[in-house]
Amino acid sequence: MDIALIQAAYIVAALLFIMSLAGLSKHETARDGNVLGMVGMGIALVATLWLSLRDAVWSAWLLIAVAMVIGAAIGIARARKVEMTGMPELIAMLHSFVGAAAVLVGINTFVATSDLVGVEGEAVHLVEIFLGVFIGAVTFTGSIVAFLKLSARISSKPLMLPARHWLNLTALVVSAGLIVWFVTAHSIVPLLVMTAIALAFGWHLVASIGGGDMPVVVSMLNSYSGWAAAAAGFMLGNDLLIVTGALVGSSGAYLSYIMCKAMNRSFVSVIAGGFGSDGAVSNSDVDYGDHRETNAAEVADLLKNASTVVITPGYGMAVAQAQYPVADLTSKLRERGVDVRFGIHPVAGRLPGHMNVLLAEAKVPYDIVLEMDEVNDDFPDTDVVLVIGANDTVNPAAAEDPTSPIAGMPVLQVWNAKDVVVFKRSMNAGYAGVQNPLFFRDNSAMLFGDAKERVEDIIKAL
Repeated sequence: MDIALIQAAYIVAALLFIMSLAGLSKHETARDGNVLGMVGMGIALVATLWLSLRDAVWSAWLLIAVAMVIGAAIGIARARKVEMTGMPELIAMLHSFVGAAAVLVGINTFVATSDLVGVEGEAVHLVEIFLGVFIGAVTFTGSIVAFLKLSARISSKPLMLPARHWLNLTALVVSAGLIVWFVTAHSIVPLLVMTAIALAFGWHLVASIGGGDMPVVVSMLNSYSGWAAAAAGFMLGNDLLIVTGALVGSSGAYLSYIMCKAMNRSFVSVIAGGFGSDGAVSNSDVDYGDHRETNAAEVADLLKNASTVVITPGYGMAVAQAQYPVADLTSKLRERGVDVRFGIHPVAGRLPGHMNVLLAEAKVPYDIVLEMDEVNDDFPDTDVVLVIGANDTVNPAAAEDPTSPIAGMPVLQVWNAKDVVVFKRSMNAGYAGVQNPLFFRDNSAMLFGDAKERVEDIIKAL
């Protein structure tokens, strides 16, 4: 396999990656998009291995093979066990691996090319190394914090250190000074100092972001991992890695921007680590009155007499693995002639597209799964809304209370429907730590317990 053939393989792989992203933009083509991405990665992997090892001794091939077998075994074992509820933290952890790889590649590249002093292009090469290690270090620790928050190993509340924004700015200014030292002195000392600063910076950056913004953080870290991969591509002189990293980095950044708009958050504010937030996350002490409880039989009666039903799922549906009985309930209601649709908030769950994936897994028809903007105007004409495990994304305080921590965030306006049934385990506040006045409205009723069990009870009552 000569260089021309390898370059051709790289072009084919890059095109497949672009087609994969295009396929992932729609429900109907998402599976094909995944297949295209896997095929492209397979081609890229084979071509890169051949390019790197064509003149190597057999021991080098053996070391690579052992590493790949160990990594594949761990990856397959973990992927087979993880539930959909665990996907956000798994993805965050995978991002940390990309960041760690970029750091190790950068330091190793500097050590391996330390004899290139005075060679043309040396300064550019050193800048590539410095930036690659910086981005990788930020991605590494930031992803670890995201993993810990998403898996509830640490609090989801934002870390509010005194003068936290000045700390971030100081880290950037010092790093800018270190890059000058690194390029002029050609010493590993500023590189290692910067690595330590970047690791702390990444940790603080994500720790300062509250739980309500975690879906944005996941997509943001996806972007960071892409830029880290692109930086590694520059260091290794691998064109395909540069292209792939740029695709991931730019698409992740754009997704983060879209999600910030959906949450009425400033993109710069979120990536700056909660800039503009004082960390207040609670209006739970406000007395909204008493809530009203209901049971499965009463909900079944509501649904029997309804002509239009909208289901708005959230992370609670994922936790309870309720998507299958929800799909069964949807099918039975449609057989009765009820118009059933789903309203999906852009940041429902803790991962972009989390609810869409769950519903597709349960074989819910794509054409009845609608985005927030498509369904919001229809709530006044809806007989029953079933809020299954959602909280912050259906909170009227976002639209009606300018003092609320989530004020201005676009939400599903379910309270405009005739009747609203909220499936929850308790009256606790949502992930953002904000109480929901929807639970106390006259047209709302609370159905407590495990969402999967309650939906199954409703199906039996029907």
